[in-house]
Amino acid sequence: MLKVSSELPALVRSSCAAVAERAVSVRVEAEVIEPYAEALGRSASQPLSLDPEHHYLGHGAGTVAFILTLDAINFGSGYFPHLKKLDGLSGYFTVAHHLTRYFDSDGPVNADRLAGLTAHDCAGIFGQTEDDPDRAELMRLFAGALNELGRFVRTRYAGDFASLVEDAGKSATRLVGILAEVACFRDVAEYRGATVAFFKRAQLAASDLDLACAGEPWGAFTDLARLTVFADNALPHVLRIDGLLRYSSDLAARIDRGDPLEAGSEEEVEIRACTVHACEQIAEAIRRRHPGFMTRDLDYLLWNRGRLPQYMRLPRHRCKTIYY
Repeated sequence: MLKVSSELPALVRSSCAAVAERAVSVRVEAEVIEPYAEALGRSASQPLSLDPEHHYLGHGAGTVAFILTLDAINFGSGYFPHLKKLDGLSGYFTVAHHLTRYFDSDGPVNADRLAGLTAHDCAGIFGQTEDDPDRAELMRLFAGALNELGRFVRTRYAGDFASLVEDAGKSATRLVGILAEVACFRDVAEYRGATVAFFKRAQLAASDLDLACAGEPWGAFTDLARLTVFADNALPHVLRIDGLLRYSSDLAARIDRGDPLEAGSEEEVEIRACTVHACEQIAEAIRRRHPGFMTRDLDYLLWNRGRLPQYMRLPRHRCKTIYY
């Protein structure tokens, strides 16, 4: 069993690099990294931020509760074709917007409330109906993740979300380790007998807190540079379209047809691991031109790039998982 520690981002790097070396269905095109980094570097200085229209910002400890709650359910991309989306919004922004309105109307949710939410409650909060089996399943998964987070905060921190973050002692990597004790944040896979770590949402929570709580104690992390990218299905899609990742002909054809990948399959693990490994090299190349650029900065840059029409009109891989 993988031991939870404050060094999980380092484990993500090493285990993903090991997969990239052995991968058979996904390949990192190393020769493209330098010119790609040079082109991306022109956007390296753009400030990062969260959209205040769709995020509950400026509410102190309430914002801390919001970010941890949102990132506990920041998954479901494999279900998003079935999600009832708000006009003009993606699956992620639909969920974030509904949660923001919930916090606006009811005030910051407490741990007891999270621990007791049902799938039916979640359908109401996120503007969903339960007549579609995939939509109903996603609401059950949302409820399960929120229940786990609520019980953890209630038991460990007397229901105080801010105390959870304060326990990390201004260390993003320590916060990742704390969140990884919650089952829904424990994002690991097995690949040919070896454990591969991703911790996508636990790392993202630390990064989002930095953006949401800038200038406040809960966002004053001193080691954000140690975070990796947050491996999902958006980043590999961008890297594939841009020529950084090459898929086997069979894998590419299945994704292009919209065939879902099985969570934890060798191909799905290779896609995520090669994304992390490629992004480490891209970020390092950008840092040679722009000192201070962090790997997590690359994640936001690529994720927003993926919202452009040339990427949106092509299918990305789909996978029913609680990790992205």
